[in-house]
This record gives sequence, C-alpha cells and structure tokens, in this order.
Amino acid sequence: MGDPQRTQRSMPHAVESATLADVLERILDKGLVIAGDIKIKLVDIELLTIQIRLLVCSVDKAREMGIDWWTTNSYLSSRVAPEEKSQVGDLGARIARLEEAFQSLQPAAVQAEGEGHPR
Repeated sequence: MGDPQRTQRSMPHAVESATLADVLERILDKGLVIAGDIKIKLVDIELLTIQIRLLVCSVDKAREMGIDWWTTNSYLSSRVAPEEKSQVGDLGARIARLEEAFQSLQPAAVQAEGEGHPR
C-alpha cells in the first residue's frame, strides 16, 4: 500500500492547459491596457513628457469601448484626406486675409509716424 504522507505532499497540477491561441483569443475578447508616463524634469521644470498607452484588443471590442481613432486618422483612412485638405485651404485663406489686413495697416502707421516728427 502507498505511504499516506507521500500522497499528501504531492503537488497539485493544472487540469486545464491553455495554448497561445487561447490566451490571444481571451486578450482580444477582453482587452489588455498598458499605460505609462515618462517625465524628464530639471530643477522642477518639466522638459519632456511622453505618454505611452497600449491597448490590445479586437476592433469590435475597441468600438464597444468607444475607441475608433483609426477612422479619423488621415494616415490610416482615405476618407479623411479631403476634409483635412479643406481645413488646410481654409487656414491658407485666413492667413491671406490677415496678411492683406496687415499690409493695409502698415502704410497708415508709417504715414502717422511721419506726420508726428518734423524732418
């Protein structure tokens, strides 16, 4: 017969083993978030801050969480490019109007400056 002390000392073993595919499926289904910040300071003056965020999950899970930044990123979605181009065009037009207004103000300022000081 077996030794009773020997059977009590035996280590329990996992009955179920998970393959890499099972682990990956669980991560994609539930999601995995890794977050970290790196800050570089010199004499209490913050010189550089790097925020690192890593989310590993399926696209469906990300959309459930309200994350869909890839649909609005011009590098990842071709649908965004025309909108960004129109914004750049709008900014260019605004800059041109500001430059025209500035140019029209300059001669008046030079004229006023000349009238106040006799030569």
